[in-house]
Amino acid sequence: MTRLFAFALCLCAGFSSTAMAEGRERIGYGVLFTNDLIGDTKDRWRTGSVASSRVWADGWTGVAPEGFGDLLEFRFNGEVIAPESLSRPAAQDRPFVGALSFGLHTHFKPAHVEFAVGADLIVTGAQTGLDDFQDYIHDIVGERNISRAVRRDQVDNAFRPAGVLEAGRSFEIGRARIRPFAEARGGVENLVRAGADITIGSLMQGELLVREPVTGHRYRVVRADKPGLAFILGGDIAYVDSSDYLPARSGITVRRDRTRLRGGAHWEGPRGGSLFYGVTWLGEEFDQQHGGRSWALCSLGCVSDKNSR
Repeated sequence: MTRLFAFALCLCAGFSSTAMAEGRERIGYGVLFTNDLIGDTKDRWRTGSVASSRVWADGWTGVAPEGFGDLLEFRFNGEVIAPESLSRPAAQDRPFVGALSFGLHTHFKPAHVEFAVGADLIVTGAQTGLDDFQDYIHDIVGERNISRAVRRDQVDNAFRPAGVLEAGRSFEIGRARIRPFAEARGGVENLVRAGADITIGSLMQGELLVREPVTGHRYRVVRADKPGLAFILGGDIAYVDSSDYLPARSGITVRRDRTRLRGGAHWEGPRGGSLFYGVTWLGEEFDQQHGGRSWALCSLGCVSDKNSR
């Protein structure tokens, strides 16, 4: 795990130097933490994740630039996926997954449609050290540790490429903004998705938002630094062709449809601090998944600072 973090630090440093050498400056940063234990108090399946983004561009005018590659985002994601029971999983439950991803993405708006395109390298397996990290957290909160059988059957060590393309357009309806979108993902999970996000309130206008892959929440990366409050609602449905996180050897059947519903609130204080709190309902991802209809994830977004270097 130490080698992976060293690799990530070198990648960040190299990307930052390259971006600045091309005349760009860092214009934003954002991070979103997600965990299901504080959602429905049950720790299983898409149990926890963190998403973090750093953005470089030649300034910010309130909208994404027209050209592909003019705005660059370095994205880091870490995720733990677990069976319903870490000590005695059912015979047909999903395997444990520890996944770290490092990616380069770009956001641009050539006309009325906003595009986000990127590629990620996803590292999976025990080499990530996330199984040990899960045990460390469970020791703190008094939850059960991962059994040897779960560790042995987790998704194997691998480096997996992945790509994503999203297109969306915003419409003003009174004080609300509705943004339908379509998304395609390939690599670790092959799927297409369609949905919409609704924002009520003036906050987040003229800002860059990035979609977190697990919940679908969009977190603030470039802020307008205007105090206020905004409520968000959203949902989407996906057609799933395949998933490396649900291998055939586990004896489970991937569901072709995957549904997400979410809601939350963004707050910006008068002195520049910001906070997000959201809840997401996730539908079942495989046919043998019992109780998926009560699966809730809570998300917390931290301060993003568009002026930090």
